[in-house]
Amino acid sequence: MNEPSKELRLAVLIDADNVPYANIKGILAEVARYGTPMIKRIYGDWTKPNLSGWKPVLLEHAITPVQQYGYTSGKNATDSAMIIDAMDILYGTTVEGFCIISSDSDFTRLAIRIREAGKRVIGMGESKTPNAFIVACDKFVYIEVIDKEELKKSNNNKQKFSGEVKEKLIKSLSEAIDDVADEEGWAFLGDVGNHLIKNNPDFDSRNYGFMKLTHLVKSLKNVFDIDERKYPNNNTRHVYIRNKVSQ
Repeated sequence: MNEPSKELRLAVLIDADNVPYANIKGILAEVARYGTPMIKRIYGDWTKPNLSGWKPVLLEHAITPVQQYGYTSGKNATDSAMIIDAMDILYGTTVEGFCIISSDSDFTRLAIRIREAGKRVIGMGESKTPNAFIVACDKFVYIEVIDKEELKKSNNNKQKFSGEVKEKLIKSLSEAIDDVADEEGWAFLGDVGNHLIKNNPDFDSRNYGFMKLTHLVKSLKNVFDIDERKYPNNNTRHVYIRNKVSQ
């Protein structure tokens, strides 16, 4: 899969009520893969004891806390403050994309509106995140796969995905290959990955226990033909893939 742009200027907005503070280091490292955070803000009612765990890490990671009192019981004032700030940033700064860090579907319309304005939206949240918010983003990353140590454990345990999950994955890969392949059926793996994300924003090889898409497809070599092409004057290998041709 092609590497995300390192030049993208990002506004990172974090919903403290819906993100575990223990993951913040990995989350910010993930954000850096997509661009440079120009703004880093986190929203919550800091008078509440349940958010106390966030306070020690804010200075360490230069995140600006935004205080939002809960004016009415049962209403999430934090979400409203975050949405208003996002719109102010959208029209008042030169950021090219937003990272919305939350597992809350209340940000679905915000993600759609930002994309309508021509900005990129990267969402990050736990696996419980509703699908409506996931598909509203250009790219969505599950917080659970950001922890590389946990991912290494899953690799060491030779994690097996269920037959149903594997069948769905193979179907998605096969369709993506057909959509971007040349006349001989070969498709550049980077194009396949980008096509998959356009149709499934939460697609990520790490969801299946693999750090890279190349490693994932190689585990399915009985289903796909793989060709690593080395070009003259270039030490890198370009991986091409096609649906296995029946003998």
